[in-house]
Amino acid sequence: MKSRLLLLVIFSATLTWAEPEPTWYKGNTHTHSLWSDGNDFPEMIVDWYRARGYNFLVLSDHNTLSRGERWMDISRIRKKQALDKYQVRFGDRVAFRDDVDGKKQVRLATYPEMQEMFDLPGRFLLVEGEEITARGIDPDYPLKVKHVHINAMNLETLVKPIKGKPIREVMRSTLQALRKLEAETGHPILDHINHPNFHYSISVDDLAQVVEEQFFEVYNGHPSVHQLGDTNHPPMNEMWDLANAIRIFTLDAAPLFGIASDDSHYYHGGNVSPGRGWVMVKADALDSDKLVKAMRRGDFYASTGVYLRKIAYDPKTRRLQILIAPDADQTFTTRIIGLDRETMAGKERARFDTLVVDYTLGPDDRCIRAEITSSRPHPNPSFKDQVEQAWTQPVGWEKPQAE
Repeated sequence: MKSRLLLLVIFSATLTWAEPEPTWYKGNTHTHSLWSDGNDFPEMIVDWYRARGYNFLVLSDHNTLSRGERWMDISRIRKKQALDKYQVRFGDRVAFRDDVDGKKQVRLATYPEMQEMFDLPGRFLLVEGEEITARGIDPDYPLKVKHVHINAMNLETLVKPIKGKPIREVMRSTLQALRKLEAETGHPILDHINHPNFHYSISVDDLAQVVEEQFFEVYNGHPSVHQLGDTNHPPMNEMWDLANAIRIFTLDAAPLFGIASDDSHYYHGGNVSPGRGWVMVKADALDSDKLVKAMRRGDFYASTGVYLRKIAYDPKTRRLQILIAPDADQTFTTRIIGLDRETMAGKERARFDTLVVDYTLGPDDRCIRAEITSSRPHPNPSFKDQVEQAWTQPVGWEKPQAE
């Protein structure tokens, strides 16, 4: 291990890092609580993430915001230990009442209340969000339901789901509603397509053709979203390349950026648990507007356990440099994936087994990304034989400027 660290110091000294050490903020953009179909109290969930070093968290319950008076029958809480642990952790803050029928109820905390409880300047930020959960129609099979889930981060107003329309119309109309809210509030909203392989509802063509969307989940921690696809459907990392090839070579549009998230629902056992995937955002400050703007610039990477110290891309020299943070005795393999015009898919352009990745795009490299794979198994896998990974965002896709 000492020899690897020495090599890291030697190699990193040769790289041209112009900017100072960046500030990376770790966050999860996809989280569920008792406000919809999660099985724990929102304060307990926020507390879990903050205690484990996350810098920001988006509570994204289905078609609801954590606002207004909300009481829940205790009988509806699926896990008895949820209430027991909640009372132990928060004591007198837990509020009870009996409804008109004598049923015992407990009050759910609101977003403003949780902001006051948990926000720490520069260290932790709770961000308001919603999973806009809609259903579309497959134009070729009108009786087949298509699930369209779009997360919205930095949201102030509830967005109602659209149902009964062709799937791409549902996607576009939802995104138009979000852009309208941005104009009204003056705050940018980060939206991303969730788990496209969930019920195999969103195809590669759907991801490609709805160019209004800039983000999608390349990794989702829910075990039922078919992360690896099947014999008839590609895995999500390949969907990324296939959709981006259509965007770049056919539609002359910007590529999708990839997000990793938990999509956590269960916090007392169960297989839809937290801590599986997140984003690392390089932003000027821990501020919701600045986080969104940084992600729109592509200043972030997705991870399920691999951490990167630095990422630098120079559009003039078309040089990509990555510095992987060493951890114990892990080894890392980085694949540089480029889009191939002939196959309209991703193609490995180079491979590195070092902590330093230094790759200059060639004349045939129009759009590349890096996929870093660790030798360490994921401590909380969502699929069999999962290992820790990270994904950088596509670079080199902009058309060269005329001299």
